[in-house]
Amino acid sequence: MNHVAFSVPPERIDEYRDRLRAAGVDCTDVADHDDSEWGIAAEPHPGVFIRSIYFQDPDGILLEFACWTRQLGPGDVHHRPARAVDAATA
Repeated sequence: MNHVAFSVPPERIDEYRDRLRAAGVDCTDVADHDDSEWGIAAEPHPGVFIRSIYFQDPDGILLEFACWTRQLGPGDVHHRPARAVDAATA
């Protein structure tokens, strides 16, 4: 597992970052994920599909607060989604 992500309302992502920092939790700036070469934009723009902040819990597990900025469509997915093995068929 790489990390656990929690969906949060888009209008609250900056507030959550500020609250984490005020509580002494080290977290990233808000990352604007897009389809650019680097996957992160310098600023929000119409191609940004998710905004997120990353931080660690007391045990060092990487956590993410993420908010979708637009609905994804068929043209947004360029790979077959990974699926967990169904325990009933394993």
